[in-house]
Amino acid sequence: MEGFLLQLFIFLAAAAISVPIAKKLGLGSVLGYLIAGIVIGPYGASLIHDIEAIMHFTEFGVVMMLFLVGLELKPSLLWQLKTPILGFGGSQVLISTIIISFISVVFLPWQQALAVGLILSLSSTAIVLQTLQEKGKMKTEAGQSVFAVLLFQDLAVIPMLAVIPLLATLPILSGGHHDSSLIDISGLPSYLQVIVTLAAISFVLILGKFGCRPIFRVIAKTGVREIFVAAALSLVIGTSLLMLAVGLSPALGAFLAGVVLADSEFRHELESDIEPFKGLLLGIFFISIGASLNFILIGNNLALILGMTVGLIFVKWLILLIIGHIFNISSKERPLFSIALAQGGEFAFVLFQLTKSAGVLPTSVIEPLISAVAISMFLAPIMFLLNDKFSSKELDATESNAQDEINKSDHKVILAGFGRLGTDVGRFLISAGIKPTILDYDYSNVEVLRTLGFDVYYGDATRLDLLESAGAAHAEVLVVSIGDMTSTRQIIELTKKHYPQLKIVVNAPDREAAFELMDLGVGNIYRETFGTSLTIGQSAMIQLGIDPYEVHRLKQIFSKKEAQMTSELYKKRREEHGYISFYKEHHAQLEALMKLDSNEHLAELDKAWIAKNPLQ
Repeated sequence: MEGFLLQLFIFLAAAAISVPIAKKLGLGSVLGYLIAGIVIGPYGASLIHDIEAIMHFTEFGVVMMLFLVGLELKPSLLWQLKTPILGFGGSQVLISTIIISFISVVFLPWQQALAVGLILSLSSTAIVLQTLQEKGKMKTEAGQSVFAVLLFQDLAVIPMLAVIPLLATLPILSGGHHDSSLIDISGLPSYLQVIVTLAAISFVLILGKFGCRPIFRVIAKTGVREIFVAAALSLVIGTSLLMLAVGLSPALGAFLAGVVLADSEFRHELESDIEPFKGLLLGIFFISIGASLNFILIGNNLALILGMTVGLIFVKWLILLIIGHIFNISSKERPLFSIALAQGGEFAFVLFQLTKSAGVLPTSVIEPLISAVAISMFLAPIMFLLNDKFSSKELDATESNAQDEINKSDHKVILAGFGRLGTDVGRFLISAGIKPTILDYDYSNVEVLRTLGFDVYYGDATRLDLLESAGAAHAEVLVVSIGDMTSTRQIIELTKKHYPQLKIVVNAPDREAAFELMDLGVGNIYRETFGTSLTIGQSAMIQLGIDPYEVHRLKQIFSKKEAQMTSELYKKRREEHGYISFYKEHHAQLEALMKLDSNEHLAELDKAWIAKNPLQ
């Protein structure tokens, strides 16, 4: 226990120190993690050991990231992206595999060359997505194209896991290529292996579509957040274990589970619960990559490894540049598209380990290749920085405009609270063509509203991570229609601190609550029953036979004067005597004003009528 805690402390402390420094220097968090790994690794200060075991554990961060990627991809959206996924992604993997294999076959048997080509065709999903998100370029043309390629690569890992063992030319190491502690299907006939594998995938899809929602509904009704977090982690870990049990990538199971839950009302809550674990594990994973660099091996084979690294980056960059041209990616976006995917990927560590255990590649080939992949991943954030530095001002302006346009197409309004008041607000906005992102923490309410066709998400809007998931960074307006003032205050304080660009519109149950909200600097405050009260009073006056236009005019006068009185009362709320005196005085003035205004207006109407109807 003491050793584990010490290692954990070193990892976390290294991350806490290095990442802020790297971000301050404009290097990005990924490069900060990699540098931290080098510093504390066996070839630096030698503070950590057994890097391979740590990396295997933290690879689960990649699995969690793919679950979150799946949550962002509704099946309908995935179907819409089929052309860029198959076009960009399929051509990149196929062409890269062919060219790298042709180069490798000069030095290796064709089976080994093909295995190397398949593995090196992959890029780093973790580094690329993290960097694009930090730079705000995920929604650009290049960002979307990169995402399509990465998605295809992640899916392509599955057939690679099946094909690579068939290329074996060396004795298989003890344990074979499938080493599940749950079940072992490698001894089954081929057709049964296929059936079991398809059954496992089908089970994940069916569980996500029909089994998870009822479970999450029951958990949501308890109102205990910790249980929801435990259920979310259980889902990701369980699907990963199932995929491992049948010899597939755990990332596939997590991705599929995310996709089938993308239409769920729990999407934002799941994203918020998984995100911190994903971020932490990915950070430690990047540190592990930095620490895994074998500088003794690199020093002894410096020319070979640097040559392989530069060759890998150049070949993939050139292929991506050509693909970008073929598929008409704009010339201003093409450099980012090419640079982003030119490195090796984290799945290379998994697949190279598979080639070793399955007897496909010898250790003498694997070790230099792993070093080349690790160095290319280390260079990836630097290549992003160089691309940013040497991009023209015109490119920057174009990307900025594209980002603005995309943000405008996203949901502009977040509606927190969809109860008796929020429902009417939401219906009005939707009817006017404005589709808000709606959050509500009462699952019974969410369940009923979704059956009525409303796109409502379950979640607690007082959580910063949930607001982030709901798009607060890009939204324009936050409407808070929660009856509980404690929660309302928390939401407003979070928004004011982290999303100052958001315009806040909020309801208050009474005047005292309005004063509390004014203390927080909110200007757009609307008393919950004020409008309804005036409407009821208006209707009563009309029933008494008073002219409807006159009633409407008096209602407008009262509403305007009430707003002015609220502002003055806010200033005097600390003075008990002054507050009461001002209230009485103002109310008397308002009453006199409305009577006078009404009498004068009626007299004017009488004069106008007499003028039009003179006495005969």
